[in-house]
Amino acid sequence: MAAEPTAAQLREKHRTTLDQALEAIRSRAYWSPHPEHPKAYGETAAADGQAAFEALRGKRFDLDQPGTDDWTGAEVSPYGIALDITYPHPDPDVLLPAMRAAMPAWRDAGPEIRALVCLEILSRISARTHEFAQAVMHTSGQAFMMAFQAGGPHAQDRGLEAVAYAYEEQTRTPGEAAWSKPQGKREPLELTKTFKAVPRGVSLLVGCNTFPTWNGYPGLFASLATGNAVLVKPHPRAVLPLALTVRVAREVLAEAGFSPDLVALAVDRPGEGLAKTLAVRPEVRIIDYTGSTEFGDWLEANAPQAQVHTEKAGVNTVVIDSTDDYKGMLGNLAFSLSLYSGQMCTTPQNLLIPRDGIATDAGPKSYDDVVADLATAVDKLLGDDARANALLGAIVNPQVKERIEAAAGLGEVALASRAVANPDFPDATVRTPVLVKMDGARKLWEGAGADAAYLSECFGPVSFAVAVDSPADAVDLLRRTVRDKGAMTVGAYTTSEEVEKLVEEACLEECAQLSLNLTGGVYVNQTAAFSDFHGSGGNPAANAALCDGAFVANRFRTVEVRRPAQES
Repeated sequence: MAAEPTAAQLREKHRTTLDQALEAIRSRAYWSPHPEHPKAYGETAAADGQAAFEALRGKRFDLDQPGTDDWTGAEVSPYGIALDITYPHPDPDVLLPAMRAAMPAWRDAGPEIRALVCLEILSRISARTHEFAQAVMHTSGQAFMMAFQAGGPHAQDRGLEAVAYAYEEQTRTPGEAAWSKPQGKREPLELTKTFKAVPRGVSLLVGCNTFPTWNGYPGLFASLATGNAVLVKPHPRAVLPLALTVRVAREVLAEAGFSPDLVALAVDRPGEGLAKTLAVRPEVRIIDYTGSTEFGDWLEANAPQAQVHTEKAGVNTVVIDSTDDYKGMLGNLAFSLSLYSGQMCTTPQNLLIPRDGIATDAGPKSYDDVVADLATAVDKLLGDDARANALLGAIVNPQVKERIEAAAGLGEVALASRAVANPDFPDATVRTPVLVKMDGARKLWEGAGADAAYLSECFGPVSFAVAVDSPADAVDLLRRTVRDKGAMTVGAYTTSEEVEKLVEEACLEECAQLSLNLTGGVYVNQTAAFSDFHGSGGNPAANAALCDGAFVANRFRTVEVRRPAQES
């Protein structure tokens, strides 16, 4: 256990923040201890972060962790620069036993100390947010401001949220209880019982390319706060943000009197597929994964020894029935389709629009009007190249570019994608969204057209304006896609109480998160930690929600020890 002075210092520094986080997950009110604005970190923070990032390039990223048998790494920024950083490649037969050996002292420290150490890790990461933003930007392709916010404070919020849930779940049961059962005239039966949260084992985090910290921190901190060691296996194209995280975590753990081997990094050689090897190791008892459905399904089927949390593909849908703010609706949807080039698991893909048109505050609008006006709104939003670059970022990999180029062959193109030059990064691939008209008649999606392109995820800046016969048919199509393919987000625009009720009932039955009539500065593809749930865990897009009690509760078990009560 950590020395008492260290424990006292951690309590003094972080206990108030932990208590505020606990209150936030109960109230669901807005709260964040991590500033969103870059200037909040000091006058020199931006330059210091840039310099720190540049100092990492072209060097070996040493972590002094056991079992390193090689060095590997081949990250190239989507903005066209090579990072040339090499990372430790692990020998699992050495590293995993070392991680297991580190766990008993961490287990015995108890929920509060574990939570406070996690908050110290997050605090030090927060102080280096500008450096992390550069790392996220140059591995994910996010534009700087998004990399700063989503990869920095918003990711840190999600990590802290997981710590709060972990602490809450572990402390539901008291650490000790006196038990006395009356026996009538005889002396009562008396026992002293102790209860301890014990970890499941090593937790494997399989990181993603697009949001390495935002998607990675919930699982990492949920497992660490519940007493598990965490082995971080980043996506080969997005190693640096999680490698920096591991380095900070190891430093804090060592300073707090624990083994740094509670957190370690595993980077695979090109084409090695190390995640498959690690996932089936008997030491690995928890897996957190964000990525393709194919590999997520493989993990669920082939790692039975582990509790597997997956976020996979989905078909996010917006039902457009009517609106009392036509301009606001168009602007909100244009931003949602454009942000980070649609490379978000929450970006709307299918826009279901009645073929007879919709009622609006600007008068009746036909299906063609709505599609054309939305295309105009996107063009207006992205008409200035500087603004476009700030919103779009860069295309993260060649597969996304291929999907953009193939979209023109899927239907009538209502909005063509155009290339945007980035003067700061000439080798970056920057593309605006493409919007394709599709026929969503019931006979098609119930019959031979069941393999229509819009019925599967087309990840990237590709969306479909799907003409449907009626609002009721739109809700039926929504229900089918969520049930069969899953959805991380659902949106709807309607002034009809009846249609709103139909959409809400469909989302309740199919377990999908719903946003209604968003026309201002809140977007369907953004969620707030401590208040919004990311995913539901109840449809094929994800089997877990970020973050709820279920996300953390099965990362530990409670072990009871009973003893006869000592006579006073």
